[in-house]
Amino acid sequence: SPKKAKKKIEGGSNVFSMFEQTQIQEFKEAFTIMDQNRDGFIDKADLRDTFAALGRLNVKNEELEDMVKEAPGPINFTVFLTMFGEKLKGTDPEETILNAFKIFDPEGKGRIKADYIKEMLMTQADRFSQEEINQMFAAFPPDVSGNLDYKNLCYVITHGEEKD
Repeated sequence: SPKKAKKKIEGGSNVFSMFEQTQIQEFKEAFTIMDQNRDGFIDKADLRDTFAALGRLNVKNEELEDMVKEAPGPINFTVFLTMFGEKLKGTDPEETILNAFKIFDPEGKGRIKADYIKEMLMTQADRFSQEEINQMFAAFPPDVSGNLDYKNLCYVITHGEEKD
């Protein structure tokens, strides 16, 4: 009954008030991408498929189990949002952005191949246009080896460029 549904929402967590509507929409898009089998829950198989889509194969089963164990139960969208809320609480914007880039840099080198990040930005989630890619690389050109220094990029995004 509608009365019961309303009660359930009121009794639920207040996690949706932690984020702006646009942020919730972005988290929903990320959740949908990660929910590879479209069952409304993220499980180990979904995580393995997500890592594979990002080019990281052979993820250890223990690593996936540890991720799933961070949740208090099955990971639906509300649980997903709550977990992100807890992870982001107290983090500064630079740390949040760095953590996003670290997904593409499992060795933690602080650099990502420019071609790789371009491909990811143009083919995944909220896709970048060629123009947006050109703007990014104009502002943050890759080094001579074709790597993007994302640590510097994150610093400049969050602190503004250092003026001499």
